[in-house]
This record gives sequence, structure tokens and C-alpha cells, in this order.
Amino acid sequence: MRQALTLAQQAAAYGEVPVGAIIVCDDRIIGRGSNAPIARNDPTAHAEIAALRDAARTMNNYRMPDCTLYVTLEPCTMCAGAIIHARIRRLVFGAYDYKTGACGSVIDLFAEPRLNHHTSTHGGVLAEECAALLSAFFKKRRALSETPLQT
Repeated sequence: MRQALTLAQQAAAYGEVPVGAIIVCDDRIIGRGSNAPIARNDPTAHAEIAALRDAARTMNNYRMPDCTLYVTLEPCTMCAGAIIHARIRRLVFGAYDYKTGACGSVIDLFAEPRLNHHTSTHGGVLAEECAALLSAFFKKRRALSETPLQT
């Protein structure tokens, strides 16, 4: 999770929402990603999607049944769907997302019994650090938007 936090900090430095993700297989990082929808003009450029794409290139396979994905924020429904399609075995996330989280905060896509693959999930890992990074980012963004224009 510390590696994912480093990626989240890098995203924040570029003005992106600070979310970072890594994928680990056989104790080796095979995929890395950070949020970049603004820079890429791509609504799908979430950290988890970037990490999945990177890992798929590394493995030369779109399926990752023996892998664990670590992400600093509870995945949204788009990312949860991609994680399921990639057959990720285990998902570990930091902060809960009470607005768009798809691991139980808003919806629990991973608990849907009708799906053919079930990723195990574990939330709250380094949650305070992950949440603090997000809070600081949005506090700074709000402060900048409230700054009066100089004439």
C-alpha cells in the first residue's frame, strides 16, 4: 500500500485526484497506475485501470487470477467491473469512498452472487493516511477556487 500511496502523491502533484494502485503477483509488482483522467482527457484513466493495463502488458495476458491489487481508495463501479473481468484474486484498498465506492460503501459489486468471478476484498489498510491525502488535496482545491480574483 505504501507504493500505491507514493503513486497517489505523484498524481496529486500533477493536479489529479490522488489515487494510486499497484498489482502484485508472486511478491513482485507487475503493474502500477495513478489517476490521470484530466491529463489524458479520459474518464477511464483511473489508477486501477492504469495498473490493470500495465500488469496485462507485463503478463501478456488480460487475466490475473493469482494477483492482488492494492489501491488507496475504494474502487468505483467501473474499476470494480474491470477488476472482476481481470479475475484479480484479491483487492486491498485504503480509504472508503462513501460517494462512489463499489466494495460496500455505496454498492458491493464484489458480493453479487450472480457474477461468475468473486474477488476477495479487504478495506481500510492505511485508511487514515489514504484519506488524509485525499482530504488535503480537496481542501487545497477548494481554497484555490475560493481565492478572489485580483484586479
